[in-house]
Amino acid sequence: MLFISSFPPRQCGIATFTNDLVRHYDALNGGVSDVVAIDDRSGTQYLYNPRVIARIKEDDLSTYYAAASRINAHPSRVVNIQHEYGLFGGEGGAWALELIQAIEKPVVLSMHTVLPQPSARHAGLARALAGRASHVVVLSQTARRLLIERYGIAPERVSVIHHGVPDVALTGTEAAKEALAIGNRPVISTFGLISSGKGLEYAIAAIHEIAQAYPDVLYLIIGATHPNVVRAEGERYRTSLQELIAVMRLRKNVRMIDRYLSLQELLRYLQATDVYLTPYVNADQVVSGTLAYALAAGKAIVSTPYAYARELLADGRGLLAEFRDSRSLASATGRFLADPGFRESTAVAGYAFGRRMIWNNVAGEYARLLAMCSISPSGVRSYRAAEALVRVPATAHAS
Repeated sequence: MLFISSFPPRQCGIATFTNDLVRHYDALNGGVSDVVAIDDRSGTQYLYNPRVIARIKEDDLSTYYAAASRINAHPSRVVNIQHEYGLFGGEGGAWALELIQAIEKPVVLSMHTVLPQPSARHAGLARALAGRASHVVVLSQTARRLLIERYGIAPERVSVIHHGVPDVALTGTEAAKEALAIGNRPVISTFGLISSGKGLEYAIAAIHEIAQAYPDVLYLIIGATHPNVVRAEGERYRTSLQELIAVMRLRKNVRMIDRYLSLQELLRYLQATDVYLTPYVNADQVVSGTLAYALAAGKAIVSTPYAYARELLADGRGLLAEFRDSRSLASATGRFLADPGFRESTAVAGYAFGRRMIWNNVAGEYARLLAMCSISPSGVRSYRAAEALVRVPATAHAS
């Protein structure tokens, strides 16, 4: 199989996602997939592993055509592009269309961002990309509805395959807290690459209020600043958060962990967490890998009501707070801290939902879809109805 995406050691969410997808896809199918990696415009010479057979430089159009030639000569009968507008060069990521038009085999397009209120240019680009693809994958039902209702994409050409998550045992927090030398403190956490859209200033202000009732509360802000943010403005946002922590006298209650964590480290911090918090300020966000990870780890979650959070935390799987409202965040978080039984029942409901999102299941869905597209190059109208025709390894369904 052949995947086109950013890829580690590049530090971005899509790179991590693709690495996990490729590993689990190969484990399920017993092969070794190849990758065409997309380099950012920083000029960093990433040292990729041998599965990377070609590179695309974001801001060099000639590399798109060179990669397409390599893709067309590759033995894979179908290609998967993990698409995010910011990965590709040209105005608004328009060079993604140059690439997909130059590829002479079926393409499954995985769209990580679907804008609810697109500009005319973005809407036209999305329609053109989807029109050229054999099939489109999105990561939420919200994104699928948007493509159908606002972009006019035929329903049978769009499928939802959830964001993959690690298979984590549902455990208590005690062992992880001990391993991290946190002690028996109430722990709240947020992880992911940091940028101003994360709304962390509202979370910090919420901790100031929570600390009045729980003086030993600890809020962990886990993750490095997004590389694109560092290039554009340095560490201005992180510095502003550190200043806010100092002004609010929260140095004992808020800890910023300025590193890009390995999966093992990240899961350890999640297992130590009592309440996971996503205070994001973009109401239109249709997917969040960090939210998916927290749900799958069995965490009680408080989130602002952006599109993906409303979908993922429905039916009692979490609590929603108002945007840009530290008191609302504090109130919802306080409900979980004050009622361990409610916290546990909410976490268990989320964990049960998250079992369908573990990587083995996600890789199995990709395997069926990609197999169908390789058989029907003109496009898959309904791969779920036809999947019985394809012999691929069965998905590992959790009980």
